[in-house]
Amino acid sequence: MNDRIQISQISMKDPLYQQERELRNKILLRPIGIPDYGWEKNDSRSWHFVAHENNRVLGCVVLVRLDRGAKRTQLIQMAVETELQGQGLGRKLVEELIAFAQEQEVKEIQIHARENVTRFYERLGFQIVGEPFEEVGVRHRHMLMLL
Repeated sequence: MNDRIQISQISMKDPLYQQERELRNKILLRPIGIPDYGWEKNDSRSWHFVAHENNRVLGCVVLVRLDRGAKRTQLIQMAVETELQGQGLGRKLVEELIAFAQEQEVKEIQIHARENVTRFYERLGFQIVGEPFEEVGVRHRHMLMLL
């Protein structure tokens, strides 16, 4: 991964948030036919992390609070620019998210992971729990990390 790429936690008021939204649309939603901005219902109660260089968002991941005390959370909307996939940027984003979650005393991070990326999350310490299921027309697995 390029040393000039930075990982930052941002708010929805940050100028990089609009680029995060566009990246999520391009990488995650459009390929499976979900309308743009169709997965933003949890954005206001979430922590947002972006990988960026020269004010350009290259990757993102979102951590949603699932309960009042934010002890239970869900990792959603992980996306990396196509040309940068497989170079460690996604791993760096998730490692940053996990470190942040530990600082916040989060106890649990859940994921609804597309089945084709479960190995990625397993290498980061998540475990598959339960049976496969379909969400937004794509086969997924529940994954979990206890902190």
